[in-house]
Amino acid sequence: MSVRHDEKQAVAAELYRALAAGDRKRLDEILDPAFEGRITEGLPLDLGGTYGGPDAMRREFWGRIARSYDAHAEPAGFRHLDDGDLLVTGRYVGVARQGGGKLDAEFFHVLSFEGKRITGLVQLTDSARWSEALGTARPLSTVDLRVTDGLAEVRLDRPHVRNALDQAMADDLYEVAQRLAADPEVRAVLIAGNGPVLTVGGDIAVFADNAGAGLPGKLRRMISPYHEALRILSRLDAPIVCAAHGAVAGGGLGLLYSADIVLAAEGTKFVSGFTALGLSGDGGNSWFLPRLVGPRRAAEFYLEQRVLDAHEAVEWGLATRVLPAAELADEALAVARRLAAGPTRAHGEIRRLLRESWSATLAEQLISESDAIARTAATSDASAAVTAFIDKRKPTFQGR
Repeated sequence: MSVRHDEKQAVAAELYRALAAGDRKRLDEILDPAFEGRITEGLPLDLGGTYGGPDAMRREFWGRIARSYDAHAEPAGFRHLDDGDLLVTGRYVGVARQGGGKLDAEFFHVLSFEGKRITGLVQLTDSARWSEALGTARPLSTVDLRVTDGLAEVRLDRPHVRNALDQAMADDLYEVAQRLAADPEVRAVLIAGNGPVLTVGGDIAVFADNAGAGLPGKLRRMISPYHEALRILSRLDAPIVCAAHGAVAGGGLGLLYSADIVLAAEGTKFVSGFTALGLSGDGGNSWFLPRLVGPRRAAEFYLEQRVLDAHEAVEWGLATRVLPAAELADEALAVARRLAAGPTRAHGEIRRLLRESWSATLAEQLISESDAIARTAATSDASAAVTAFIDKRKPTFQGR
């Protein structure tokens, strides 16, 4: 039975009302007997995983949440997907029942339908926010994160598979991005990789294990948190340095795009690799590439599987400069530290202005520049820097 978009949206809205009211009878009417819920791995209380059937979802997921949190989902946006599913975005808000820790976590739900009943819910949410509300924290398994003196070092850590992106790494990168965005002490970010390469992109073993009918859903589930991580990183006030070595491929190129300065080691290879797998690509490639290298070169890079060396990557605009491999780590760290000691609010405004200039008219950009410089002029860093200039001494920035 064909169901109109507005009818699906109405059913989805009713689901959230029923959950908020604890209306079990209405939930039974909304959820199909074959319902399956797939929940973000890494949530506290072992809530992550797959729940088969409405009863399991009610008792083992929603019921356990209700025992530990006084919280509800607030849907904010609905988007109808090409495959007939409905993407719902919003926030979980509330408090933990023990300790009263505040919960405010973004969510993405993909709802599947059979007629006017919901047959599936795939959930993505920031597990760190749920853990923090309970006074716990989800450990990272595939990414090393440390913040020292305002510098956040983010290192991909699956060296045995050349830092291939799998579900765990996608989830970890999303969580890392959320932590960076929420930490006012972060004034610069360094992205690097442990092992022989920065990243080879998506984990082919994951694709092989889910080949056929299961692959579209698996890719959507994996790509969603990764793309959200890239979106958050691109909007940080803190500037980002990326140290590329060995190879950067596929969706992993998105980490380059989120950075402001990309240092490449001699011998590093850059390639998309998507069409070799019969795939169209992810990681923001279709948006960033034409803007960085031009539409003709972007098409060549994609369609002809062009492999760029480090010097070509600089020439094309994918990287900033090339360094001897032995010098990459030290120089990337030095650059990131210099940026961490700079005027963070001004850096944030510059990042935003450069990003938005791609779609703004000159008149719009001039207005944006006027607004941005007025905001930065009101910062403590600007006042201190002006005084230091008059006194003919080097300013010390505090990032405020």
